[in-house]
Amino acid sequence: MSSTPATEPRESRSGLEAWRRAELPLAPNPKGLAWLGTVGPGVIVLGASIGSGEFLLGPAAFVRYGLSLLWIVAVSAVLQTLFNLELMRYTMATGEPVFTGFMRTRPSATFWAWLYAILYFLQVGWPAWAGAAGGAIFFLAAGRLAGAEDRETVYWIGVVLFLVCAAVLTVGRRIEHTLEVLNWVLVVTILGTLGVLCVAFVPGHVWGSALAGLVGFDPARGSFTFVPAGADFFLLGAFAAYSGAGGVANLTLSNWARDKGYGMAAHAGYIPTAASGEKVTLAHTGFTFAPDREAMARWRGWWRIVVADQWGVFFGGVLLGMVLPGMLYVTFLESGQDIRGLGIAAALAEAMSARAPALGIVIALMGVWILTKTQLDLVEGMVRAITDILWTGSPRVRSWRGGDVRVVYYAVLAIVVAWGLLALRLTQPIVLLQISANMAGVVFVISSLHLLWVNNVLLPEALRPPLWRSAALGAIAIFYAAFVALWIGSLR
Repeated sequence: MSSTPATEPRESRSGLEAWRRAELPLAPNPKGLAWLGTVGPGVIVLGASIGSGEFLLGPAAFVRYGLSLLWIVAVSAVLQTLFNLELMRYTMATGEPVFTGFMRTRPSATFWAWLYAILYFLQVGWPAWAGAAGGAIFFLAAGRLAGAEDRETVYWIGVVLFLVCAAVLTVGRRIEHTLEVLNWVLVVTILGTLGVLCVAFVPGHVWGSALAGLVGFDPARGSFTFVPAGADFFLLGAFAAYSGAGGVANLTLSNWARDKGYGMAAHAGYIPTAASGEKVTLAHTGFTFAPDREAMARWRGWWRIVVADQWGVFFGGVLLGMVLPGMLYVTFLESGQDIRGLGIAAALAEAMSARAPALGIVIALMGVWILTKTQLDLVEGMVRAITDILWTGSPRVRSWRGGDVRVVYYAVLAIVVAWGLLALRLTQPIVLLQISANMAGVVFVISSLHLLWVNNVLLPEALRPPLWRSAALGAIAIFYAAFVALWIGSLR
């Protein structure tokens, strides 16, 4: 006998299969350095954030308007950490990426699949990071910033870097693990190097301005300056959204948590690399468990891990990743100038090379590494999300080539790479990056409200967020909606 709408499980009313019953696995209990292998999704999304807001948009805003804008970073870091925890809540409870949860709501799975695929494309379908890294490589080779006459050269350098990113996604065994290792290396080396440079070269009054800026106070003016007079809201909207990961980059956290095997995701499988030679069965629907006393004790064990992953890795890393380069930029570059251009990734390198040429080389190399690594994370995230959407929503896709998810993943990657090579020609990378970041603000408005609904309606009552966490999701929508309204209004 078929189910009626009244008796049909709520999670299957949009056309997807209902969750299966399974047992919640026991959470790891790491000690000491074992934590580094237990956390992971947070360091991937942190690595992606360092190359966009922290190394490009943040410095552009600080040099132009001052460190009092750090209050935006502080608010964004708190709100995005809470947002990320709610994404992890859904994935731990069901073993599904949050995109699948969104597809489980009305009007239909197909509607939400198309909407989020389009949002993903509009935000990170532009290979701006590879193009910006091309500007840093040009500086290393030519000893000067790239100008308009060098656009073709920077384009071809960006093309090579973009293709390298695609090639990296074919090596290793589990793609999520490859990204995790690369991002641990990036985060430790970059933040460590920036910290040493700040201690060596940043004067005390700049450190004081940075601390005051976290609450919006400008010591030079002796007053709070939350929004500078005559501000470019297209820049500030981009800066706010990328003060952290930004939009779909945050959402992809749940896909990486699924592949990491957090909570019920231990039953779901993962996406292997092409080089692994391994066909892994990837579940197209999630799981649910009975929230009895033993299961809830295990749930708290998993929650302890994601709290460490987000507050210990992501939140702290976002603050350091924005404050440290910001202090270096305002120390070495003249305030009030607009550094956006083909050479933005090498602006600090050029300024520091006047102090010592070796410093300029170090900063330029950091820029290449950070931006190329960020491009890798975002390309992988986009391909992963679209693959998961297709895998969940289409039985035909799941049966293609014997049900091997790698075929779907690499077919999507080929399409993304082809588009990226074209998109790099459209305009300067920093313009593409600002388009991307402002779209992230739109994504936050939509997805935070959608996540609020999913976690409070689809999840079992015992696993739903407390009221204050639900209110935080509403606050995220309001915060980013304000910046979206400001930059849209400034376009008139």
